[in-house]
Amino acid sequence: MALNLADALSERAKLEVIQWLLLSLVPRRVLRDHLKGLLSAPNMLGPCRLRRARFKPGRKLTAHYDALVRVEGIEGFCARPIAVTWRSDGDANQREGGDDLARIQAEALRHGVAAPFRQLTADLPEWSMHIQVSPLDAQFPQLVRLSDPRHVRDLLAGAYAAEDVTPDQVRGSQYTVTPVIYHPGQRHVLRYDPLDAAKGGTVFAKLYTGEEGARAFRMARHAADWLAEHGEGVAAVRPLGYIAEDGVVLYPGLSGAPLSEHLRHPGQGVARCLEQAGAALHALHHLPQAVAGPLQPHVFAAEVTEIAHEASDHIPALLPSEGRAIGALLQRARELHEQLPQEPPTFTHGDFKSEHVWAAHGGPMLIDFDTSCLADPAYDVGKFLADLQLWHATYDQPGLEQAQERFLLGYAPGAPDGRLLRARLYEAVELVKIARRVPLFDHDWVSLTKQAIRRAHAVMNDLERILGLPATSPAFYDKEHGANA
Repeated sequence: MALNLADALSERAKLEVIQWLLLSLVPRRVLRDHLKGLLSAPNMLGPCRLRRARFKPGRKLTAHYDALVRVEGIEGFCARPIAVTWRSDGDANQREGGDDLARIQAEALRHGVAAPFRQLTADLPEWSMHIQVSPLDAQFPQLVRLSDPRHVRDLLAGAYAAEDVTPDQVRGSQYTVTPVIYHPGQRHVLRYDPLDAAKGGTVFAKLYTGEEGARAFRMARHAADWLAEHGEGVAAVRPLGYIAEDGVVLYPGLSGAPLSEHLRHPGQGVARCLEQAGAALHALHHLPQAVAGPLQPHVFAAEVTEIAHEASDHIPALLPSEGRAIGALLQRARELHEQLPQEPPTFTHGDFKSEHVWAAHGGPMLIDFDTSCLADPAYDVGKFLADLQLWHATYDQPGLEQAQERFLLGYAPGAPDGRLLRARLYEAVELVKIARRVPLFDHDWVSLTKQAIRRAHAVMNDLERILGLPATSPAFYDKEHGANA
């Protein structure tokens, strides 16, 4: 395929070209050849598994892979995260932070955390491609030392001591370090497992820049304290500590699995977990702001604007008809929101979804309070309802209405009717937002994305019927989608 990358990544981008870059033999061979050149020996490279992709029209395409590599002294392959970016403006901006990357790479080599790679970055100008290998990130320089088992040993010993854990449990403990999330410039999570299970359990390390770590630690602590008293059998994971000099919050490992995994095989246990999650969210919404401390405000108008201009901007580029449908829905949402009864904002989770409800043997656990904010409580409710919609659509599961009803059974007692109406409005707009979760490299991307937008319009139409308003689904949407809905 003759390819002009500036056109391929522009606002006129075609899905088939994006998927060709991500999936086809030629670009994958180019990537593998350059990864082999970064390794100390070419035969160390095994399969490269594509995990995530994000497309920003007119700017860049970013893909995240797990590169399976052989490491001396370890049987089989180890997964090493890499990030690959294609930019529409060639290598412009790729040299930004070049000196910092060189310094961080040298530090990684000194600490032995680069191995078996001898180099952690590469630029391919002819492909406008930039490669970064974990633990390289100029925005998170602490990632290198937090990937060093020797530093981890001292870090966790200090954290356990602060929590009054018996010193003999942690003295001399050695840990393996596994990267869980490697999103350069955005987000990093590491997993620490003790070589001797008798000397402690698994710990997760979540990295931050600036004051965000202190804020996340504070929010998680307040939520854990509040739910311990008011959670009706649901708890929140309590962080072990915040290490300011490393910009990291430490969390204990959890048993069980996220509710999102259980939704693939629903049963009575899942129904009970959904109801408990609703009750816990209702309790969270009563956490006093005086207890929570300063919170970032969140407003509906800003959320809609962010969805229109940032969160889902790849959909209009790749599916213009859906872009028009999204624009019409968001405009309807703005108008309808002004007609609904309002209430004062309160503490909200900010990213309440099934992945953040952990189904454990001792009862559900809520995690990830990083985006907690002062918002309409309907925001959390609507987001969770939208999340259930997308999971049921993705796995073609029956029982969506029953799942949503069970969640609301736990949440709704005592909740104002106006809040539940606004929750349905949030459900519609959040369905548009989370449609970006459909992997770009999924062969069913078009049908799954269309289904998410169609479901959003259906929620909006149902809400208008409840309010006694005529459904205003745009004519072009009915014409293009209605017959096959």
